Amino acid sequence: MKKWIIGLMAGATLAAGAVDMRPNIVFIMADDLGLGDVSHHVQQIQKKTPLVPTPAIDELAQSGMWFTDAHSSTSLCSPTRYCVMSGNMNYRSYAPWGVWGTFRENAIKPGQATLGTVARDAGYATGFIGKWHLGGDFLNRKTGELYRGDDHKNPDSPVDLAKMVGGGPVQLGFDYSFMLPCGVQGPIYMVYENNEWYPLGRDSKIVYLDETTAKDPKIVSDKGPGKGDSNWDTAGMGQRLSAKAVDFIHEKAGKEAFFLCYWSPTVHIPHCPPDEFDGVKIKGSTPTPHMDMIRDLDLQVARIIKALKDKGVYDNTLIVFTSDNGGLPNGASIDVGHNPNGGWRGHKNAPYEGGHRVPFIAVWKGKIVPGSVSDEAIINHDMLATMATLLKVKVPKDEAMDSLNLLPLLTGKCGFEPREYLMLQSGCYFETMLRDGDWKLIMASDYNSSKFEPVALFNLSKNPVEDETQNLVKHPEQQERVKAIHKKYLSIRESGARTTPSLD
Repeated sequence: MKKWIIGLMAGATLAAGAVDMRPNIVFIMADDLGLGDVSHHVQQIQKKTPLVPTPAIDELAQSGMWFTDAHSSTSLCSPTRYCVMSGNMNYRSYAPWGVWGTFRENAIKPGQATLGTVARDAGYATGFIGKWHLGGDFLNRKTGELYRGDDHKNPDSPVDLAKMVGGGPVQLGFDYSFMLPCGVQGPIYMVYENNEWYPLGRDSKIVYLDETTAKDPKIVSDKGPGKGDSNWDTAGMGQRLSAKAVDFIHEKAGKEAFFLCYWSPTVHIPHCPPDEFDGVKIKGSTPTPHMDMIRDLDLQVARIIKALKDKGVYDNTLIVFTSDNGGLPNGASIDVGHNPNGGWRGHKNAPYEGGHRVPFIAVWKGKIVPGSVSDEAIINHDMLATMATLLKVKVPKDEAMDSLNLLPLLTGKCGFEPREYLMLQSGCYFETMLRDGDWKLIMASDYNSSKFEPVALFNLSKNPVEDETQNLVKHPEQQERVKAIHKKYLSIRESGARTTPSLD
């Protein structure tokens, strides 16, 4: 343990030919992947036979620590990404319920701590690959000013998509970026490498993609048509992104310590499985396209694991795998017996556990006990504080206000300070939640956050089948509890105080 700390404190500059022995970090976050989508959970926790195998993700679970009480910051994609990247709950941003639009200003300001800046400030090579969905800056072709419109369905929109001029990974601490502004679901269908449009084919043009112009009408998602690369291919995106991740690992491994932030757009809709992936049949290999895409995601993870092993750095890499929210309410998959929520009530967007209880796995050979299980309540935005502690990077007291250092918990060292409570947020219906021990209070709000009315109280100490079925919010014996938890939530939010210990 002491050796790499000394190496880090000595500085980031290495002599020619020297090998950087500081631990690498790979952070993988899937999109819309629920607990029930991981066969390890289905087998080990639910004691059932999974309908979709996820051997690569299962390998991580068997090689490291699996968390049974892990959560996404919110039950929805975009706000969770803000929380995870910044270490702050979403209500601290200018858009408390989410940074939705591709052309909206990024809620993270230049200079604020992010996953990227923490690793960069430690002298690490940093790479972001995958789905961004945090807004960004594009220019108006006609005026030369920043474009803040939302008329993506207009074929004559003046937005210049040839270049992202701000608000992207490059501005937030990443040396290298290969990203999709809004994943695979649109409303723009583009890829950017280091802020520049990355043509997907030699004859690529920026065109208006709808069901008549797209290569496959299925790629035009529920977000509707919009401008994009004429060669946009949703089915091959997982392979393209994971290939870039492999390239990044191959380029950096052994030469300099690196942080790879890989945010896959899988398994978000539209579900367009490829015919095969590295020789493995995907399309039609399971009962539904949604389940096919779970296999696609697992093979993306397999590529990353293989690259780390091939370059001899797997043993010296902290790998964290999680999801941005709970699983999808995919009716076709549920009809055949596959339940993405893993036995909990609800799904993506909901305030119930199925909306925000997610897979969370941490692997680090020699530091994290293989096959270990933790019941500690954690949130995926704890990644920033954990990285800052590991890399000995100071974060200002007024930043990463809600991120908890998990390093002592992961390594079994003393000094772990657990949360007193969990603050969470659901999706687009303006609900917030506070977990106080086994008790969970759900509050309904509005767009202006002008009220937080208690609407549900649940005791989570039973089991997934019974939890969140008996609403006790109006039960006479629970009124003092409802008032106390409600008061605590209002006090925390209105004060703006930190919810976790300072990182200094």
